[in-house]
Amino acid sequence: MNKRKREEEEEEEGIRMGTDIVWQTPANPPHPHDYIFRNGIRYVKPYYFEFIAHKNGVFLAGVRLRIDGQGKLLWIYSPKSSRVDLMNIIAVKCGRIQVDGERVPVSYIVKSSQKISHFVHRHEPPVMACEVPILQKELDVLTVCKPASVPVHPCGQYRKNTVVGILQAEHGLAPVFPVHRLDRLVSGLLILARNASKADIFRQQIEGGLVRKKYIARVVGEFPKDELVVDANIDYNAREGRSTAEVRDSAKGKAASTKFTRISSNGAQSIVLCEPITGRTHQIRVHLKHSGHPIANDMLYISDETVNRSSKGSSADRSACTSATALTSSIEEKVVNDCEEKSNVGFSIDPMCTNCPNLAPKGYDTDEEGLWLHCIQYSGPDWTYECPYPDWAKLTQTI
Repeated sequence: MNKRKREEEEEEEGIRMGTDIVWQTPANPPHPHDYIFRNGIRYVKPYYFEFIAHKNGVFLAGVRLRIDGQGKLLWIYSPKSSRVDLMNIIAVKCGRIQVDGERVPVSYIVKSSQKISHFVHRHEPPVMACEVPILQKELDVLTVCKPASVPVHPCGQYRKNTVVGILQAEHGLAPVFPVHRLDRLVSGLLILARNASKADIFRQQIEGGLVRKKYIARVVGEFPKDELVVDANIDYNAREGRSTAEVRDSAKGKAASTKFTRISSNGAQSIVLCEPITGRTHQIRVHLKHSGHPIANDMLYISDETVNRSSKGSSADRSACTSATALTSSIEEKVVNDCEEKSNVGFSIDPMCTNCPNLAPKGYDTDEEGLWLHCIQYSGPDWTYECPYPDWAKLTQTI
């Protein structure tokens, strides 16, 4: 038997050996049973998810798809690599990569406008195991107290472990439209519209500068008694995932202004009211650092010696998305023959998944704590919403 004939038969055999798996698409809503709680951490049971592309050169879950001159799919491990990755060859044979919803051989010739799907065993990053308390529930508006460490809406690898996902799973509240966003590590008031028209009204008011915001922070040192206004440009470095404060007339960054008022202090730390006039990335955190009083547990800004993420080549978000290295031929045979799910401690193990048997994906810290920055109030032309102070806002001694 010639080599080409043998390869075709192996590809067809690989397709036949694919197992029946219940895939989850973006349309599948979260449910309470999707979560696992361990040691104060909320995990999401790993699940199969469909990533979709319709054109050449699109990334699917860390895999770049390239089509050669004859229309044949090439499964590339990295856009910087020219080699075909064995891991993706296995994915094709097991039906993890499909064309128009059908399993295909590796030698399949892709036609114009066909849909390419990549099904992956998705592990969402863990968050702190906090509830999402509902503050007010109105006909058009919902306000909640967002826990620290939980993203507002689906982004990156987060989908079910988000405020929107938890509200849908545990309270049946959907759809909801976040009016504003809070950074993942920030807690406090979050306003959600319950219909698109109400969300658009909020959006117009925010863009028109008609909305005022108030936060509180626990900072290092004795903050000045007099009101302090910091006017310093914010220059955000996406690669580093952090911002820097620049002089007002600097060509770097965007204009930003924040007003600070001391609420209390015990000499070592202070509780400060923060009123951002503008809305830049990490604005309050950077302006507090610029004032000489960074947030007391903000490891990203509390010191100039903060770890340089780019020097390591990736942040936690990026490293968690990195695919595994190519498998050897002997492992290929084992994986293709073992595509059936295996049961293990509350969720199914996937033999092709590089994160299994762990619940959390690689590169994420389960010992994370919330930032001492909390949103307490948003107010507009004819409305005001508030959130209670957190426990950390109480100092042992007030001056």
